[in-house]
Amino acid sequence: MRTVRTLESAGVRAGDEVVVPAYGNAEVAGAVAALGAVPVFADVDADSYCLDPAAVSDVVTSRTAAVVAIHRFGRQADAGWIREVGQRHGLLVVVEEEPGAESAGAERRRQHATYLDSRLSGVGTPTPSAGHTYERYVVRVPGNGRPDRDAFARALRARGVACQVPVQAPVYRTPGLWRDVFLPQTERAVDETLALPVHAGLSRRELHRMVSACNALGGLLEPAF
Repeated sequence: MRTVRTLESAGVRAGDEVVVPAYGNAEVAGAVAALGAVPVFADVDADSYCLDPAAVSDVVTSRTAAVVAIHRFGRQADAGWIREVGQRHGLLVVVEEEPGAESAGAERRRQHATYLDSRLSGVGTPTPSAGHTYERYVVRVPGNGRPDRDAFARALRARGVACQVPVQAPVYRTPGLWRDVFLPQTERAVDETLALPVHAGLSRRELHRMVSACNALGGLLEPAF
């Protein structure tokens, strides 16, 4: 992973703290821990699911050496603000693509996302952002968090919609990386988010069926936002 090489070449040593996202894949925090450094988890922005620059500032200490920001679901992290925080505190800032991200098919995914944005009413749709490649089309399910989201997902799958829960738990609850912290935006994102299919091969008929299913089911739940 490029993160490891970059941190090593910058002189990050055992015992140094490195700020990492609490929402998403555990690979980044695991790579930091493999160096002997200490992953420190920061909360995410509610719209982008990427590191919140203000949350980064909140967890910086005299032992912090670096910040690792990851683009999430094809949405770009706010690298400008994160680098400004890094400069203010004298930190190395590493900005990377999400593990497994690919650019192929991005234009077709954007077309699907535009269609869904304009027609979905039963879920909270992604906040529009320039350059978004929609590696995943992640919505918020209204209601009472995880129980309603999971029930919604089961109902969609029963109707032939191959949806997935994008993040099962905060990274700080991963075995070997466990920390006794509670980050509210991360927790809420874990409990409410659902990824709908937007791969390039989807037909307009499949998109229409997905919209109809989501809107019918969403109308049964009380919005939580």
